[in-house]
Amino acid sequence: MNHQNFAFTKTNFILLAIGMVIVVLGFILMAGGSSTEQMFNAEIFNVTRIKVAPMVCLCGFFFMIVAVVYRKKELSTEEGETDRDSK
Repeated sequence: MNHQNFAFTKTNFILLAIGMVIVVLGFILMAGGSSTEQMFNAEIFNVTRIKVAPMVCLCGFFFMIVAVVYRKKELSTEEGETDRDSK
């Protein structure tokens, strides 16, 4: 079976996994304690939870988009010449 028929290569899957880890890291940064009716927790307005974690998630999603559209450059110019000559 020819590997050129597959939509994703091993590199694409590795980049997707890295993107998923970045997104999960962003969600972990957003996690934490919450406020209740009896006690107010001011930590819910922390800069890490409000600004940093969503940006980390957004970067992870962009990284996953890049991983999906990434295509390795073909370095074999000799094969292209032989294909052209055979036609």
